[in-house]
Amino acid sequence: MLFAPGADLLKARQLVSERVANVTPSLPTWAAPPVMLQPLSSTSRVMKIGLTSDERSLMEMSMITYWKIRAHLLRVPGVANVAIWGERLQMLQVQAIPEKLKANDVSLNQVMEVTANALDAGLLQYSPGSVIGTGGHIETPNQRLSIQHVLPITTPKDLAEITIEEKNGKPLRLGDVANVVEDHQPLIGDAVINQGEGLMLIVEKLPWGNTLEVTKGVEEALEQMKPGLSGITLDTEIFRPATFIEESLNNLSRALMLGCILVVLVLGAFLFQWRTALISLIAIPLSLVTAASVLYLTGASVNTMVLAGLVIAVGVVVDDAIIDIENIIRRLRQHRAEGGNRSTASVVLEASLEVRGPIIYATLIIIAAAVPIFFLQGLTGAFFRPLAISYTLAVLASMLVALTVTPALALIFMRKVPLKEQEPPLVRVLKRGYRAVLSRMVRRPVAGYATFGAMAAIGAVTAPLLGQSLLPDFKERDFLMHWLTQPGTSVTEEYRVSQKACEELLTIPGVRNCGSHIGQAFNADEVVGVYFGENWISIDPAVDYDKTLKSIHEVVDGYPGIVRDVQTYLKERIREVLTGASDAVVVRLYGDDLALLRSKAAEIQTIFEQTEGTVAPHTALQKDIPQLNIEVDLAKAQSYGLKPGDVRRAAAWLVAGEEVGDVYRGGKAYDVQVWSPPEVRSDISSIRNLPIDTPSGQKILLSDVASVQVKPTPNVIQRDAHSRRIDIEANVKEGALGDVVAAMEEGLKKVELPQGFRTQILGEFQERQAATKTLLTLAIGALAVIYLLLQVAFGSWRLATLVILTLPIALVGGVFAAFMGGGVLSLGSIVGFLTVMGIAARNGILLINHCQHLEKYEGEKFGPELVLRGAGERLSPILMTTLATGLALVPLVVLGNIPGHEIEHPMALVILGGLVTSTLLNLFVVPSLYLRFAKPKAQRHQAPPEPVLANA
Repeated sequence: MLFAPGADLLKARQLVSERVANVTPSLPTWAAPPVMLQPLSSTSRVMKIGLTSDERSLMEMSMITYWKIRAHLLRVPGVANVAIWGERLQMLQVQAIPEKLKANDVSLNQVMEVTANALDAGLLQYSPGSVIGTGGHIETPNQRLSIQHVLPITTPKDLAEITIEEKNGKPLRLGDVANVVEDHQPLIGDAVINQGEGLMLIVEKLPWGNTLEVTKGVEEALEQMKPGLSGITLDTEIFRPATFIEESLNNLSRALMLGCILVVLVLGAFLFQWRTALISLIAIPLSLVTAASVLYLTGASVNTMVLAGLVIAVGVVVDDAIIDIENIIRRLRQHRAEGGNRSTASVVLEASLEVRGPIIYATLIIIAAAVPIFFLQGLTGAFFRPLAISYTLAVLASMLVALTVTPALALIFMRKVPLKEQEPPLVRVLKRGYRAVLSRMVRRPVAGYATFGAMAAIGAVTAPLLGQSLLPDFKERDFLMHWLTQPGTSVTEEYRVSQKACEELLTIPGVRNCGSHIGQAFNADEVVGVYFGENWISIDPAVDYDKTLKSIHEVVDGYPGIVRDVQTYLKERIREVLTGASDAVVVRLYGDDLALLRSKAAEIQTIFEQTEGTVAPHTALQKDIPQLNIEVDLAKAQSYGLKPGDVRRAAAWLVAGEEVGDVYRGGKAYDVQVWSPPEVRSDISSIRNLPIDTPSGQKILLSDVASVQVKPTPNVIQRDAHSRRIDIEANVKEGALGDVVAAMEEGLKKVELPQGFRTQILGEFQERQAATKTLLTLAIGALAVIYLLLQVAFGSWRLATLVILTLPIALVGGVFAAFMGGGVLSLGSIVGFLTVMGIAARNGILLINHCQHLEKYEGEKFGPELVLRGAGERLSPILMTTLATGLALVPLVVLGNIPGHEIEHPMALVILGGLVTSTLLNLFVVPSLYLRFAKPKAQRHQAPPEPVLANA
């Protein structure tokens, strides 16, 4: 059962439990009571453990695993379930031999009743053995003595000695008409560990469990049990997602550290004063730690997306610290050069108040640009919301630190420090060159306008050429291969081909281990047939990832006739959540006529095969499989005094077996089952010849009263939305998602569907489209909010319009970067564009606001000199913040698409490209536009109106 995000799982579990309890008494007696597993999430699997032994049998290992290892692991906090594949539970079996039953005139009912009544706990409700009496007690004058009945039957030999009846003065025992042996239950699944037999434990966590903590707890529990598991080899590396998480966190932490080091170098080069650099270096980590503390106090865990948000926020955090301290130092230097007699405190306060308004408005703009990410729903929301939260918290913390801590630190460190009148050497060189270029552009701006106009046009042409994807492939070092033979394949054959595949996969350099689980396990959430398997391998971190993956594909492709793929766990889980299938694009066909459904599915698969960009198109394995149909002939059955139910029960006992009781020893329960020898149920002829007891005592064959025929039957029937359905699936090449879906939409229009039939396209594209639509719709709202904030900041609709119209041009660099970085636009890239939009608007507001300040408070007349001075004085903070933001992201770009960077790498590329164009735009084009459009022509030489920020 699947529940909507945000549902109270424990309450839902209680409600379901109450309904199941109401239904359970009405189930047939041969049906096992329903078992409800603990709540699980789509990514609940935290470990796959392989168990092998050269000293112990699979049955012995199964009992140790079930009664000891599983029970111990279930006590680990956060563990929801431990399923055991390949489990062979030890039990006593009474395998009734039809010939001996007939020779001794014993019925199968007698064997079952005698076996059940011989035990402490018989399960046949109609037999006396189902009533378990207590031992009772006796009273003496001074004490009470309890009575325990000790069952003498513990071994097959003991059970074989049970008497069925007396014949000619001699006891007829169970062993005379049956093979009484220790064996295991019929297999509903199996496991391959490396190159041979073994058990696979799949540990699953609760939805709220932390993967790293649960993994640590499981490993500690296994370590504690090791001394008692002599002769058993444990392999905990077949699948261990914690490894990928740890590697990702390490890589992102390294990127954050390298980014901060590069930021320090930038600050040192631009500020050229250790005290000012120290103030900035205190403010930056303080902002990040404040954001992390809020996350901790709210119960959030640190994951890769949270760290990514902090990495991206470094630039804004640096910006706030730099704007404040740079303005304070500049005003202190100016005040001392002019020989002013005001106190340092008053100068620091005035300088801080001067940039207070711009910082607040710029921060609000950054947050407004990030707000659309909070409204993402479903899978994409789960991925990107933590990033938006950590990013926003860091930005807010940075603003608070800039408005409070930075001025206080400046006052403490700079109170009596002599400041050189000259600016740092690097800043002086940059300003000279910048002024020379900008003065020409201000006077002749047409070339600048034309350049950026051409860039915008090229960007508009390039954008449609970008491929589309929802999320990138994750660089996990654990791979899974779905391994599906044709429906109806036996568990033995599925085991054989899985073992063969593991043998070949282990020959690839770097492949450390291989494990396969086939079919089902008891109390597990995988409900499939024995023809369904999954092969899991892990590869050494030291080997080349892409080369090894290519070799794996070559081995897997060498098994024609098997439906197979190679995926990582996260990618497979994402697709499973979106469609219930493991492929990128799924066409779901609905209809009630099964034959028509299959024929139309074949037509749609043909369209898939003819569509460029698809990989391994196929139709879900809904096929007819052979089945033995046993139909009782009523007339013949009546002639022998039999009812159809009598025939069914007798045949079922011999073919499927029946548990008649339990034996308890050593704290463990062992099933006791009545069955038949394997040769009695090995083929169709043996089924036809099954012996059936009649009320008269005569022994007849099943074929005497029933027809036994092989007939086709569907291996599975899937229903959805009150209709049968079948899925036609395919994966797609990198970046071809949008093109494939568009081609399929056109192709499906040509398929003539009967009345009542319909198609639906599901998969990554639909999720991406929904997320993109949400982001773009809310981005329009965010733009409107940014526009209003700009108007309030500038006190001018003209200036607000000027900045808002330049934002699309600022995004062009992101388009170019995405094109050169692979040409694929993922959802992370779109989030990057929102970030660039906020940063570009922020830089614009700081530049224009400073020009307004110079005109209002420092007597600069509106004209070229005002623009040149304002832009020149803002050059240092703009370059510092741009370089700091860019260099903070450089490790994400340079280190490449490694674990932990899969989503952040394309996002960083877009932000980096956008920073380049937005910075060039703000430094060279916005000043010219300000000079040209800031005021109506008639007012350009009049006294300027008071901006709102003048009172800030």
